[in-house]
Amino acid sequence: MRLLISVADADEADAALAGGADIIDAKNPASGALGPVSDDTLRAIRSRIPRSLPLSAALGEARSAGQVRTAVRSGRGSELAFVKFGFGELDDADVIGRLLAQAVVAAREVSNAPGIVAVAYADWRRARSLEAGTLIERAERSGAAGILIDTAFKDAGRLLDFYTLAQLGEIAEQAHACGLFLALGGGLSEEEVVLVSSTGADIAGVRGAACVGGRTGSLSEEKVRSLKRSMSAGN
Repeated sequence: MRLLISVADADEADAALAGGADIIDAKNPASGALGPVSDDTLRAIRSRIPRSLPLSAALGEARSAGQVRTAVRSGRGSELAFVKFGFGELDDADVIGRLLAQAVVAAREVSNAPGIVAVAYADWRRARSLEAGTLIERAERSGAAGILIDTAFKDAGRLLDFYTLAQLGEIAEQAHACGLFLALGGGLSEEEVVLVSSTGADIAGVRGAACVGGRTGSLSEEKVRSLKRSMSAGN
Protein backbone atom coordinates (compact mmCIF):
# COMPACT_ATOMS: atom_id res chain seq x y z
CA MET A 1 0.00 0.00 0.00
CA ARG A 2 1.23 3.49 -0.88
CA LEU A 3 0.89 6.56 1.32
CA LEU A 4 -0.80 9.60 -0.20
CA ILE A 5 -0.49 12.88 1.67
CA SER A 6 -2.79 15.80 0.88
CA VAL A 7 -1.09 19.20 0.91
CA ALA A 8 -2.50 22.71 0.72
CA ASP A 9 0.54 24.54 -0.61
CA ALA A 10 4.14 24.20 -1.79
CA ASP A 11 5.68 24.37 1.69
CA GLU A 12 3.50 21.46 2.79
CA ALA A 13 4.60 19.58 -0.34
CA ASP A 14 8.18 19.97 0.89
CA ALA A 15 7.22 18.46 4.26
CA ALA A 16 5.32 15.57 2.66
CA LEU A 17 8.24 14.81 0.35
CA ALA A 18 10.77 14.92 3.19
CA GLY A 19 8.57 12.67 5.31
CA GLY A 20 8.47 9.97 2.64
CA ALA A 21 5.06 10.32 0.97
CA ASP A 22 4.60 8.04 -2.04
CA ILE A 23 2.00 10.29 -3.66
CA ILE A 24 1.35 13.98 -3.04
CA ASP A 25 -2.18 15.27 -3.44
CA ALA A 26 -3.12 18.93 -3.88
CA LYS A 27 -6.24 19.83 -1.91
CA ASN A 28 -7.63 22.83 -0.05
CA PRO A 29 -8.91 21.38 3.26
CA ALA A 30 -10.73 24.61 4.10
CA SER A 31 -13.07 24.03 1.14
CA GLY A 32 -14.51 20.64 1.99
CA ALA A 33 -13.57 17.06 1.27
CA LEU A 34 -12.39 17.76 -2.29
CA GLY A 35 -11.64 21.48 -2.27
CA PRO A 36 -9.35 22.34 -5.21
CA VAL A 37 -6.31 24.56 -4.82
CA SER A 38 -5.78 27.46 -7.22
CA ASP A 39 -3.94 26.91 -10.50
CA ASP A 40 -1.01 28.97 -9.22
CA THR A 41 -0.80 26.88 -6.05
CA LEU A 42 -0.94 23.69 -8.07
CA ARG A 43 1.94 24.84 -10.25
CA ALA A 44 3.94 25.83 -7.17
CA ILE A 45 3.38 22.41 -5.61
CA ARG A 46 4.48 20.69 -8.80
CA SER A 47 7.65 22.78 -8.89
CA ARG A 48 8.71 21.48 -5.48
CA ILE A 49 8.50 17.73 -6.11
CA PRO A 50 10.36 15.45 -8.52
CA ARG A 51 8.60 14.56 -11.74
CA SER A 52 9.04 10.92 -10.74
CA LEU A 53 6.73 11.38 -7.74
CA PRO A 54 3.01 11.16 -8.61
CA LEU A 55 0.97 14.30 -8.02
CA SER A 56 -2.81 14.16 -7.81
CA ALA A 57 -5.34 16.95 -7.39
CA ALA A 58 -8.82 17.24 -5.97
CA LEU A 59 -11.12 18.99 -8.44
CA GLY A 60 -14.28 19.28 -6.34
CA GLU A 61 -17.76 17.94 -6.97
CA ALA A 62 -18.75 17.14 -10.55
CA ARG A 63 -21.79 19.13 -11.61
CA SER A 64 -21.82 19.40 -15.40
CA ALA A 65 -19.90 18.21 -18.45
CA GLY A 66 -18.55 21.72 -19.06
CA GLN A 67 -17.34 22.11 -15.49
CA VAL A 68 -15.67 18.70 -15.60
CA ARG A 69 -13.84 19.47 -18.84
CA THR A 70 -12.67 22.86 -17.59
CA ALA A 71 -11.47 21.41 -14.29
CA VAL A 72 -9.46 18.63 -15.95
CA ARG A 73 -7.85 21.03 -18.41
CA SER A 74 -6.91 23.46 -15.63
CA GLY A 75 -4.11 21.10 -14.63
CA ARG A 76 -2.65 20.98 -18.15
CA GLY A 77 0.74 22.39 -17.15
CA SER A 78 1.07 20.59 -13.84
CA GLU A 79 1.90 17.06 -15.02
CA LEU A 80 -0.71 15.40 -12.86
CA ALA A 81 -0.87 11.64 -12.44
CA PHE A 82 -4.51 11.67 -11.27
CA VAL A 83 -7.42 14.03 -10.76
CA LYS A 84 -10.34 13.33 -8.43
CA PHE A 85 -14.03 14.20 -8.64
CA GLY A 86 -16.78 13.67 -6.10
CA PHE A 87 -20.51 13.40 -6.73
CA GLY A 88 -22.14 14.93 -3.67
CA GLU A 89 -25.82 15.81 -4.18
CA LEU A 90 -25.89 13.59 -7.27
CA ASP A 91 -27.27 10.06 -7.10
CA ASP A 92 -28.23 9.42 -10.72
CA ALA A 93 -25.88 6.64 -11.84
CA ASP A 94 -26.40 7.37 -15.56
CA VAL A 95 -25.55 11.05 -15.15
CA ILE A 96 -22.48 10.20 -13.09
CA GLY A 97 -21.38 7.72 -15.73
CA ARG A 98 -21.63 10.39 -18.42
CA LEU A 99 -19.70 12.91 -16.32
CA LEU A 100 -16.94 10.38 -15.71
CA ALA A 101 -16.77 9.58 -19.42
CA GLN A 102 -16.52 13.31 -20.19
CA ALA A 103 -13.67 13.61 -17.68
CA VAL A 104 -11.82 10.70 -19.29
CA VAL A 105 -12.18 12.28 -22.75
CA ALA A 106 -10.97 15.64 -21.44
CA ALA A 107 -7.97 13.99 -19.79
CA ARG A 108 -6.95 12.43 -23.09
CA GLU A 109 -6.74 15.93 -24.55
CA VAL A 110 -4.14 16.90 -21.95
CA SER A 111 -0.54 16.07 -22.86
CA ASN A 112 0.12 13.92 -19.80
CA ALA A 113 -3.40 12.37 -19.74
CA PRO A 114 -4.02 12.16 -15.98
CA GLY A 115 -6.06 9.22 -14.71
CA ILE A 116 -9.58 9.98 -13.52
CA VAL A 117 -10.46 8.96 -9.96
CA ALA A 118 -14.12 8.76 -8.93
CA VAL A 119 -14.77 9.52 -5.28
CA ALA A 120 -17.35 7.47 -3.38
CA TYR A 121 -18.42 8.77 -0.01
CA ALA A 122 -18.58 6.43 2.96
CA ASP A 123 -21.41 8.65 4.24
CA TRP A 124 -23.11 8.45 0.85
CA ARG A 125 -26.64 8.67 2.17
CA ARG A 126 -25.99 12.00 3.86
CA ALA A 127 -24.01 13.15 0.82
CA ARG A 128 -26.93 12.10 -1.41
CA SER A 129 -24.60 10.26 -3.74
CA LEU A 130 -23.91 6.69 -4.88
CA GLU A 131 -22.58 3.90 -2.73
CA ALA A 132 -19.15 2.56 -3.65
CA GLY A 133 -20.21 -0.62 -5.44
CA THR A 134 -22.45 1.19 -7.91
CA LEU A 135 -19.85 3.89 -8.52
CA ILE A 136 -17.23 1.23 -9.27
CA GLU A 137 -19.46 -0.17 -12.02
CA ARG A 138 -19.87 3.27 -13.60
CA ALA A 139 -16.18 4.05 -13.26
CA GLU A 140 -15.25 0.84 -15.07
CA ARG A 141 -17.55 1.64 -17.98
CA SER A 142 -16.21 5.18 -18.30
CA GLY A 143 -12.54 4.25 -18.47
CA ALA A 144 -11.62 5.81 -15.12
CA ALA A 145 -8.40 4.75 -13.42
CA GLY A 146 -9.47 4.32 -9.83
CA ILE A 147 -11.83 4.83 -6.92
CA LEU A 148 -11.31 6.72 -3.69
CA ILE A 149 -13.56 6.13 -0.70
CA ASP A 150 -13.62 9.24 1.48
CA THR A 151 -16.02 10.95 3.87
CA ALA A 152 -18.00 13.93 2.64
CA PHE A 153 -18.66 15.32 6.11
CA LYS A 154 -15.84 15.47 8.60
CA ASP A 155 -18.08 15.82 11.68
CA ALA A 156 -19.84 12.47 11.60
CA GLY A 157 -17.26 9.71 11.76
CA ARG A 158 -14.28 8.28 9.96
CA LEU A 159 -14.02 5.61 7.29
CA LEU A 160 -14.00 2.70 9.74
CA ASP A 161 -17.17 3.98 11.37
CA PHE A 162 -18.95 3.15 8.12
CA TYR A 163 -17.17 0.00 6.88
CA THR A 164 -15.60 -3.04 8.45
CA LEU A 165 -12.21 -4.19 7.22
CA ALA A 166 -13.91 -7.19 5.64
CA GLN A 167 -16.28 -4.95 3.69
CA LEU A 168 -13.39 -2.82 2.48
CA GLY A 169 -11.64 -5.99 1.39
CA GLU A 170 -14.68 -6.93 -0.70
CA ILE A 171 -14.75 -3.48 -2.28
CA ALA A 172 -11.04 -3.79 -3.10
CA GLU A 173 -11.71 -7.11 -4.83
CA GLN A 174 -14.56 -5.58 -6.84
CA ALA A 175 -12.44 -2.60 -7.87
CA HIS A 176 -9.52 -4.77 -8.92
CA ALA A 177 -11.80 -7.09 -10.88
CA CYS A 178 -12.95 -4.01 -12.79
CA GLY A 179 -9.37 -2.92 -13.48
CA LEU A 180 -9.47 -0.03 -11.01
CA PHE A 181 -7.18 0.81 -8.13
CA LEU A 182 -8.71 1.56 -4.73
CA ALA A 183 -7.65 4.38 -2.43
CA LEU A 184 -9.00 4.75 1.10
CA GLY A 185 -9.29 8.01 3.02
CA GLY A 186 -11.72 9.57 5.44
CA GLY A 187 -10.04 10.68 8.65
CA LEU A 188 -7.69 7.72 8.94
CA SER A 189 -5.55 7.78 12.07
CA GLU A 190 -2.04 6.34 12.09
CA GLU A 191 -3.35 3.15 13.68
CA GLU A 192 -6.15 2.91 11.10
CA VAL A 193 -3.70 3.32 8.23
CA VAL A 194 -2.01 0.15 9.46
CA LEU A 195 -5.37 -1.63 9.77
CA VAL A 196 -6.60 -0.78 6.27
CA SER A 197 -3.33 -1.99 4.75
CA SER A 198 -4.77 -5.49 5.24
CA THR A 199 -7.77 -4.86 2.97
CA GLY A 200 -5.96 -5.13 -0.36
CA ALA A 201 -6.51 -1.46 -1.15
CA ASP A 202 -3.71 0.21 -3.07
CA ILE A 203 -3.43 3.64 -1.44
CA ALA A 204 -4.10 5.17 1.97
CA GLY A 205 -4.89 8.88 1.76
CA VAL A 206 -4.16 11.02 4.81
CA ARG A 207 -4.46 14.66 5.78
CA GLY A 208 -5.50 15.15 9.42
CA ALA A 209 -3.18 12.53 10.92
CA ALA A 210 -0.25 14.17 9.14
CA CYS A 211 -0.98 17.63 10.55
CA VAL A 212 -0.47 19.52 13.75
CA GLY A 213 -3.94 20.77 14.63
CA GLY A 214 -6.02 18.43 12.49
CA ARG A 215 -6.85 18.52 8.79
CA THR A 216 -6.94 22.32 8.58
CA GLY A 217 -3.69 22.64 10.56
CA SER A 218 -0.11 22.56 9.34
CA LEU A 219 1.41 19.50 7.75
CA SER A 220 4.21 17.95 9.80
CA GLU A 221 7.20 16.23 8.22
CA GLU A 222 7.65 14.14 11.36
CA LYS A 223 4.02 13.01 11.35
CA VAL A 224 4.33 11.99 7.70
CA ARG A 225 7.51 10.09 8.54
CA SER A 226 5.76 8.32 11.43
CA LEU A 227 2.85 7.33 9.19
CA LYS A 228 5.22 5.96 6.58
CA ARG A 229 7.17 4.06 9.22
CA SER A 230 4.01 2.53 10.70
CA MET A 231 2.68 1.58 7.29
CA SER A 232 5.96 -0.08 6.31
CA ALA A 233 6.04 -2.04 9.57
CA GLY A 234 2.44 -3.18 9.08
CA ASN A 235 2.88 -4.41 5.50
